[in-house]
Amino acid sequence: MSMAKITPLEVGTFLSLFVRGGYVLNFSTNDFDVFTQRSVGVALCSRYGLSKGKSLAAYTNEADEKDVIKLLGDLLKHYELRYQDEIEFDKEVSYDHTGEYEMYQTLYCECQAVMNRIKLNTAPFIAAGEALKEKFGSAYISSQIDLLLKMQTENPTEAIGKAKEFIESCCKTIFEEFGITYDKDWIVSKLVKETMKVLEIATENVDAFIAEGETVKAILGNLRGIAGKYRRA
Repeated sequence: MSMAKITPLEVGTFLSLFVRGGYVLNFSTNDFDVFTQRSVGVALCSRYGLSKGKSLAAYTNEADEKDVIKLLGDLLKHYELRYQDEIEFDKEVSYDHTGEYEMYQTLYCECQAVMNRIKLNTAPFIAAGEALKEKFGSAYISSQIDLLLKMQTENPTEAIGKAKEFIESCCKTIFEEFGITYDKDWIVSKLVKETMKVLEIATENVDAFIAEGETVKAILGNLRGIAGKYRRA
């Protein structure tokens, strides 16, 4: 028997991100039915006769796994396009909604990691790790990747701190490659933001009038938002 690609606990994480009271994100009942019909061929509220949140939960409990993954993935894309204020929230810049937004940032990072794992159909970080080894070929960077891969199961908490250090190393390597100085006191989110400017992949560099503009902006914003969760101790 094949191993499940997504666990009930992981499904619960997606529901915690999407369900806000009886609502699902910013959908009206009709819009949610249209969205789910297009995604998985089922108008959930019409089928279950429940609130949007309860209808989504009911569907994830009984639908085929591939359909559950498809719907959760589509909802995650919707979230990425419509909720940039939560994804990019930086408590060092704004004090509004701090606890709420930090919670949603954490949930989003967990959901994104699950979807990335499913898409790669491999253990977390391995494919990305090999690609980064090729790009950043120094012995230090390679050793950090190996250490992260080992620690992801042996010591996940410590792996988070090492991941922060790894992001810093990648950013600083890029600055040094371009011969650009940087402030050693910059926090990770600032390092990532400035590195994206150096590489000319900041959100403001994206043409909003092209068809893919909003999607590209969402992806870039997510990169910065995820990195911004790791603060200096």
